[in-house]
Amino acid sequence: MPRRYWLVKSEPESFSIQHLARAPRQTTFWDGVRNYQARNLLREMQVGDGVLFYHSNADPPAVAGTATVVAAAAPDPTQFDPRSDKHDPGSTKDEPRWYGVEIKLDGVFPRPVPLDELRKVAALEEMVLLQRSRLSVQPVTAAEWKVIVKMGGAR
Repeated sequence: MPRRYWLVKSEPESFSIQHLARAPRQTTFWDGVRNYQARNLLREMQVGDGVLFYHSNADPPAVAGTATVVAAAAPDPTQFDPRSDKHDPGSTKDEPRWYGVEIKLDGVFPRPVPLDELRKVAALEEMVLLQRSRLSVQPVTAAEWKVIVKMGGAR
């Protein structure tokens, strides 16, 4: 199966790419997604897929770096934890509603790529992110991935 590409959004004060860089093995389980469309996209992710790490609610919002999916979708444990703000009392271990994937940092861009700059690139005009999508998980084409990685100064 060919490598696919994705964009995940995170508010940097909650979990930034710098948090990922400091995490054990520079890896984290991407949990807490509570939108069915985003959940379905998480379930499509495969080991080896590329991830653009996007800082939302930042000044400015920007793509901050890249990661790789290192473990495919698994039930999100926060849905079962009554102490979690992501608890879902209607979800059961036999029929979980919510999933996450494990991602590992590839690298932090030497220069984050702000949303305003992305909007100015003709090759990105069809990008889901630029179509006013509020989804926290989005598909990215291989061509979009290449353009953004180059803009961020990654090799």
